[in-house]
Amino acid sequence: MRIISWNVNGIRAVHKKGLFVPFVRKYQPDILCLQETKAEQNQSKVDLPEYVEYWNSATRKGYSGTAIFTKTKPLSVLLGIPEKIAKKYGLADDTYGDSNTEGRVIALEYKDYYVVCVYTPNAKDDLSRIPLRHKKWDPAFLAYMKELDQKKPVIFCGDLNVAHMPEDLARPKENVGKKGFTSEEREGIDKLVTEGFIDTFRMFNKGNGHYTWWSHFANARARNIGWRIDYIFASSKLKNKVKEASILPEVLGSDHCPVSVDL
Repeated sequence: MRIISWNVNGIRAVHKKGLFVPFVRKYQPDILCLQETKAEQNQSKVDLPEYVEYWNSATRKGYSGTAIFTKTKPLSVLLGIPEKIAKKYGLADDTYGDSNTEGRVIALEYKDYYVVCVYTPNAKDDLSRIPLRHKKWDPAFLAYMKELDQKKPVIFCGDLNVAHMPEDLARPKENVGKKGFTSEEREGIDKLVTEGFIDTFRMFNKGNGHYTWWSHFANARARNIGWRIDYIFASSKLKNKVKEASILPEVLGSDHCPVSVDL
């Protein structure tokens, strides 16, 4: 089984460039998790009849949103962070809970596992969302993954909007304490790892130079001055089933590139 995750930065824009369907045809994911779709399902002109589509679109037009395209219909589909967890950690119910308005989480339940697509809130340049992220979102999302993992193994993936370690960005020294590389954001990943979730890419690939997002400025992508902020994590129970994990920097159309895992 192949799972691919990609922050498309607007599915309509990627499709309009003629890049989306050829990408899917080439890499043949069994499950494709998308972030920052910036559309509702009825606005997408993508035609992939072999896939069933599940969307969690933001209420605000052209903003945020997630979707999962799957070849195998799931047993159930869960949108957002469950209300009881959202309430416990102080997340506004209308934003992140069952009736979430930013469309940031979708979970599909299968017979033997869950697949979760997540688009973590950005801390913002002025770091104004750090309190939300550190005190509310990260603990709530972790609690949700642990709850699912007690039922059956979990694979969760998406744009987590943080470089975990210095080797996950080209210029760590210059970015310490800035958006995407604060101690608070990095701690969120530390806690996922402590609870037994495995960063699948790092099972096979060490060191720096492996990035998934590049700024539009200063020819950053061509020079590979980037950040690794897109991940696929798996329950430790699945460790022996993970066969390969890759970054696909050759796939164009977004400021992010896809990441994949074969199980």
